Amino acid sequence: MPVFLGLVLLEKWWGWRRGNDTVRHLDMISSLSSGITNTTKDVLGLSIAIVGYGWMVNHMAIVHVQATALVYIIAFFALDLAGYWVHRIDHEYNLFWNAHIIHHSSEDFNLACALRQSISTIVRVFTIFLLPAALLGVPASVVAVVAPLHLFAQFWYHTQHIKKMGWLEKIIVTPSHHRVHHAINPEYIDKNYGQIFIFWDKWFGTFQEELPEVEAVYGITRPVRTWNPIKINFMHLWMMIQDAWRTKNITDKFRIWLMPTGWRPADVAEKYPVYKITDVNDFEKYETGANSTFLAWIWAQMVILLLLLSYMFGHIAAIGSPGIFVYGGFIFLFVYALTELMDRNINAWYWEILKNGVGLGIVFYLSDWFGMSRYFAPIRYVFIVYFFISTIATFYFLWSNRRSTQEVIA
Repeated sequence: MPVFLGLVLLEKWWGWRRGNDTVRHLDMISSLSSGITNTTKDVLGLSIAIVGYGWMVNHMAIVHVQATALVYIIAFFALDLAGYWVHRIDHEYNLFWNAHIIHHSSEDFNLACALRQSISTIVRVFTIFLLPAALLGVPASVVAVVAPLHLFAQFWYHTQHIKKMGWLEKIIVTPSHHRVHHAINPEYIDKNYGQIFIFWDKWFGTFQEELPEVEAVYGITRPVRTWNPIKINFMHLWMMIQDAWRTKNITDKFRIWLMPTGWRPADVAEKYPVYKITDVNDFEKYETGANSTFLAWIWAQMVILLLLLSYMFGHIAAIGSPGIFVYGGFIFLFVYALTELMDRNINAWYWEILKNGVGLGIVFYLSDWFGMSRYFAPIRYVFIVYFFISTIATFYFLWSNRRSTQEVIA
């Protein structure tokens, strides 16, 4: 986490220094918040696999191999091929797009947006794409080592500051390839699904080179219009549930889930239209405005959130269960309240009061903050003061924004 955050801030500094800043503050914090919710969910183990890789190896392997260097290489290629197909299915089918929408929701393209990862994938069904590795008997322990390395290797190419990379463009996914993938231009949309190697796209007909005459425009064609990553994670699913309920066509109630991404029943689309970008060169990026005082407060909140998260990760065993789930729930509440305030949503004060009320409840129940008093005895008083200040600050910024809006209208 510190490495990722450091690289994100370094990119921000580099862009500012070169006069090409590709990182907006609120968008960056929204991306960091998404990464926080995703890692919290994963650490809490809030997902299950329909078919486990270990089960496939034990029951389906034709041969069994030892964990040699060659086996690690085979596992890496197998993971990348599986990743290509999972990624492609996420883009091409309505139901599975919900798990991927968060990653494409940023209207910027930078290292921070790489941290936008799903929390909506509770049930994982795509382990089956690792069947080739399982048939070859690649040990589960090898996959457990290679998988996170494969994931981390997808971080670096989310940037606009690295141009084309010569002969590497023919082999690996580069920033140029991935800019195409994140773009909503008609020439680029739904291309370049590869995660590490680009030749899968060339073999399976989904490759598109970045064109000098077509500047990439980022985001999704139905803009999310919020900084709240928890809302973004479920908005597509919620729309499908509503569409399935509202349509009068019985067949459409069932087929909507596996239709191409974005498909809606005709009667529902007519009665309940949803804004969709038709001209990529004629829309404004989502922005809620932020003066220096507001930005300073939001960044202070983000630093506090990261410190709380780091403490949780470092003391999971000591906190134990069910305490760790209470802590995780508080982290989610923190993210929700913070990003609602960033949206200048008038209901943000409800969420802030709820967050701080839960926090105070924890402090008074434990007379501590999950054992933090062993490092600093009066820590509970620090938290009490923080929750009070945070509530007052939220009311102030919402009131200030409402007053300024009224003055503009007047």
